[in-house]
Amino acid sequence: MSKGKPIQVIAVTGGKGGVGKTNLSVNLSLALADLKKKVVLMDADLGLANVDILLGVRATKNISDVLTGDCDLRDILIEANGGIKVIPASSGTQEMASLGPQEHAGLISAFSELDTEMDVLVIDTAAGISDTVISFVRASQEILLVVCDEPSSITDAYALIKILNRDYGVQRFRIVANMTRSEQEAQRLFSKLVNVTDRFLEVNLQFAGDIPFDESVRKAVQKQQATFLAFPDSKSTLAYKKLAKTVSTWPIQVQPRGHLEFFVEQLVS
Repeated sequence: MSKGKPIQVIAVTGGKGGVGKTNLSVNLSLALADLKKKVVLMDADLGLANVDILLGVRATKNISDVLTGDCDLRDILIEANGGIKVIPASSGTQEMASLGPQEHAGLISAFSELDTEMDVLVIDTAAGISDTVISFVRASQEILLVVCDEPSSITDAYALIKILNRDYGVQRFRIVANMTRSEQEAQRLFSKLVNVTDRFLEVNLQFAGDIPFDESVRKAVQKQQATFLAFPDSKSTLAYKKLAKTVSTWPIQVQPRGHLEFFVEQLVS
């Protein structure tokens, strides 16, 4: 197994749909690239790929073409605006779930080739708590859980934390509050989640930051653009910049979870 440089692997997840997870994945990736990081954004929403829509790029090939051996991972990487690269999702959800040992090995070596081309891998997971979501999240070093001020958002976030903690021993979760009306609301949301998890689970929740509610996010989506690029002075863009700075301070685990091979081995095991 090659010993490439450690890479930060961050899974952005939310437990439920509608919390603004893809927006966060895309804009955080752009904000990290703005800090001169080499960022690859993987669209892991295998059933409903939409990262490319937000970035206005069109994918001709995707991860399923890599699995079938038709091309390398490098061939499907798309250069997007803002200096990030995107790994487009395949629309067949079953593929990841039903890989044979040979495809596992192929995927692992495909990712190892990219070692030199990235500092951060951001994974935009699907909504819900499917097996695919769980495997992507488990394989990542950092779990960025997006919550918003809706009862179902807290319940679903808790359900995801519970499964990952109880069944897979995951203990640390970074929480980001999205579409908040104030910093107090963000802190209140975080406290709500901590109160429930403290009572029933042995986990460590850390507040990563919040993204304020901002009309320019909706406007950017309508333009098929990322807020970070379309509205560089907006409230949310400033918040993404702040979040990216925070993410950059997280220590990267060097052994053994800091390598992409490990990420993929975890993903398919």
